[in-house]
Amino acid sequence: MSLPLLSVRDLTVEIASDQGRFKAVDGLSFDIPRGKTVAIVGESGSGKSVTAQAILRILPNVAHIAGGSILFADPRGKETPLDLAALDGASERMRQIRGGRIAMIFQEPMTSLSPLHTAGDQVAEALRVHATVSDAEARDRAEEVFRRVGFPDPKRALSTYPFELSGGLRQRAMIAMALITRPALLVADEPTTALDVTTQAQILDLIRELQGETGMSVLLITHDLGVVANMADDVVVMYRGRMMEAGEREDIFRRPQHAYLKALMRAVPRFAMEPGERLKPLREVKAEAKSARQQPIVCSPDRVVLDVRGISKSYTLRSGWFSGRTTLVRAVDDVSLAVPCGRTLGLVGESGCGKTTVSKMISRALKPDTGAVLFDDGSGPKNVHDLSGEALTRYRRAVQFVFQDPFSSLNPRMTVYELLTEPLVIHGIGTADERFERSKDLLDMVGLDRRSLRRYPHSFSGGQRQRLGIARALALEPQVLLCDEPVSALDVSVQAQVLNLLKDLQKALGLSYLFVSHNLAVVDYVADVIAVMCRGHIVEQAAAQDLFRSPAHPYTQALLAAVPDPDLDRPLDFGALRTGRFSDPSAWPEPYRLVPGDAGSMRAIGAGHTVRVMSADIREAA
Repeated sequence: MSLPLLSVRDLTVEIASDQGRFKAVDGLSFDIPRGKTVAIVGESGSGKSVTAQAILRILPNVAHIAGGSILFADPRGKETPLDLAALDGASERMRQIRGGRIAMIFQEPMTSLSPLHTAGDQVAEALRVHATVSDAEARDRAEEVFRRVGFPDPKRALSTYPFELSGGLRQRAMIAMALITRPALLVADEPTTALDVTTQAQILDLIRELQGETGMSVLLITHDLGVVANMADDVVVMYRGRMMEAGEREDIFRRPQHAYLKALMRAVPRFAMEPGERLKPLREVKAEAKSARQQPIVCSPDRVVLDVRGISKSYTLRSGWFSGRTTLVRAVDDVSLAVPCGRTLGLVGESGCGKTTVSKMISRALKPDTGAVLFDDGSGPKNVHDLSGEALTRYRRAVQFVFQDPFSSLNPRMTVYELLTEPLVIHGIGTADERFERSKDLLDMVGLDRRSLRRYPHSFSGGQRQRLGIARALALEPQVLLCDEPVSALDVSVQAQVLNLLKDLQKALGLSYLFVSHNLAVVDYVADVIAVMCRGHIVEQAAAQDLFRSPAHPYTQALLAAVPDPDLDRPLDFGALRTGRFSDPSAWPEPYRLVPGDAGSMRAIGAGHTVRVMSADIREAA
């Protein structure tokens, strides 16, 4: 029997902290066979990423390998397996292995890519460091690998800076950088967390395809059990640095044994959930969703709190620094939405489809070129972009934002008390004593300890920071929350806590939500009505149960087909997703096809169910 590519035995990693040393990884053992994919799953803080850092010997200064071995049997090597744990992380031998024979894809591409260098230079540099090639050969290989990972214009990508790329393309650049050296082992740390479902499916398909061509092994670190069900051969389940359960994918999903693994599976949103069924997080949050000092919003049955009517937004892009040519990009094209009082409207679509631009126009961060956003606080609808003075101040209090990244949206120099009371101070609400009481109420509402008021954001976990973001958004007693991907960066158990919290707050306070996400299973759990967006258009809108039971538009069908399900009997159809033409309006079948210059029109196909089709005059001419 051939040796495994990587064999981890009794690995222990200790981290020094103010409270002393603790074991981030405690006696971990597993093998990665040649050409296979091993997935490590678990919550944030379970030791998954520390394990990957130990393998590549890139642990932070406060951490060190306290015991165990990491045996790497390089297929190109002639000698016996090399113990990476015994190597100096800064040695020349380790530098050649790191990035050359063992490559890593990091979770956050924006902080992993240099903003000062083009994507082409960074990807080509990875090859120049590990192989003797000329600059021209390195650029040719970089262009080839850009094409392989799905860049629409690989040649142009060579001279593009990271800030010019969408989140999905930045992640593809990271993957290109890892794959250009053709490594024996690819360590993928949450490689698709920030990507929409169709891009995620394409990246997963790409990794599988490259694995088949090169015999590369993959260590996949993720909290998405749907991805694990579609990618892994073997699964390792970790909790607080220890292995709770390990085995082949079939056994793990069909016959889970450990209570922790069973609990993880119950925390995942699924399409087949019963009406009224709640997610079951590993640890319930004891939240007082209703404050005794805050009156719930009274909603009449037919009141629409936000009415978006035909808004559009275009941008003019330069084709080059000195070319003088410009391109008009329609980011949002004739979008109409309605958020009923006390209900949730879900807005889904791929990265770059215009979801966030719509929410920015609703919050008045951007002004639409055409159309109007109407807000009704109970006194009648008013055009948001015509408001000024006190009326504008009231609107800003009534509509609040919950951001995607809870860490960057909270000032690291402010205590929790300062973060929660700053909106009250800005709007001149309450005395110092009243603001102090309000801050304690807000912590109760999101299930955080009142003793946290003097702490800073960095001392909280990702889920706790997101709850702080929600508490801050609730400080001014708003009527509407604009939730922009509020759980995309959270692991499944914390995601379940936050989603249940949002539903409880809505029920207790009468809040209305515009919930923007690319995770359709999450939107299915929280939304009453769902609108699907593509290339700046709303292409389909329906009640949640209708949309997922009978999707009509080909783009909606493609989105649903791209969602990785943690059910082994419902695998992803990679073949159907391989073409990538489902997001090209000119490639849709009739009557859904849209030609340049035609925005089409929405047609009713059922009660509350509408779909975008080509304009009647174009259909007749064809």
